[in-house]
Amino acid sequence: MEVAFIRRYDRTKPKKNEDLVNERIRFKEVLVIDSTGEQLGTMSSRDAQQKAYDAELDLVCVAPKAKPPVCRIMDYGKYRFEQQKKAREMRKNSKQVSVKETQLSPTIDVHDKNVKLKRTLKWLEAGDKVKIAVRFRGRQMAHIDIGQKILDDFVAECEEFCTIEKPAKMEGRTLTAVLAPKKSK
Repeated sequence: MEVAFIRRYDRTKPKKNEDLVNERIRFKEVLVIDSTGEQLGTMSSRDAQQKAYDAELDLVCVAPKAKPPVCRIMDYGKYRFEQQKKAREMRKNSKQVSVKETQLSPTIDVHDKNVKLKRTLKWLEAGDKVKIAVRFRGRQMAHIDIGQKILDDFVAECEEFCTIEKPAKMEGRTLTAVLAPKKSK
C-alpha cells in the first residue's frame, strides 16, 4: 500500500507577492539546491519536483530572475513561518514618527507661548515631528503679518532642537510650518 505525500498549502493561482512552489514553478530548467544546501545541478522542473516529493518536502523557487532560476528543496510551511517572523521583528523594531500639533493665535500672550514652546521642545526631544499652526479668525485675516511674526519667533526659539521640514505657508485661514527633530550623531 503506497502512501501519497500530502502538501499543506493551497495550490490555487498565486497572488502577486506569493512564492513559486511545486506545481506553480513553470520554468523548463532550474538550478536545484537540496535541503542541506548542496547543489544538485541544473535539471528540468518536473525532475526537481519529483526529488522534492521523494524527500517529502516542497520545491520553492528562491531566485526566479536568475539564469537559470534557483529552486530549493525545503519545508515550505517552516520557510513561510520564518519569513513572517522576520517581518514581525522588522515591524517591531521600526519606530513610527508621529506628527504632533501646536496651535497658536495672533493674539497669544508671552506666558501661553512659553508653555506651548516647552511642550513642543519636549515632543521634538522625544523624536516626534511638530506642526505649528497659527489660526486666524474673522478680522485677524487682515493682519497675517502679525501671525507670521509670531510663527517666525516661535520657530527661531525651537531652532537649536529642530530643522524646518516645511517652511511657513498659508493654507486657508491657517499659517502652518512643520518642524522635524535634529538627527543625533
